[in-house]
Amino acid sequence: MNSIIQETKRCWVCGKRTGLERHHVLGGPNRQHSEEHGLTVWLCREHHTGPAGAHNNRELSLMLRETAQLAFERNHTREEWMQIFGRNYLPEWRQ
Repeated sequence: MNSIIQETKRCWVCGKRTGLERHHVLGGPNRQHSEEHGLTVWLCREHHTGPAGAHNNRELSLMLRETAQLAFERNHTREEWMQIFGRNYLPEWRQ
């Protein structure tokens, strides 16, 4: 499925258009759910697996998960999110 987070193929962080890698925002046991629901973004190698990347930078990873949940909840309920992904990533002030 296409991403529901991002329309343009460029690094979600810096906008770079080359050397991109597809990142499943929710990995591990939720990787397949990320794929099924379009919770993916394009990242350059630096922002994917580099020191500042989503796989190594907790802040960026959490920001992506929050963004994914907001995108999902535009067309689904919080209950559906919790049933599928099992964790709320939105800070209290956004709820």
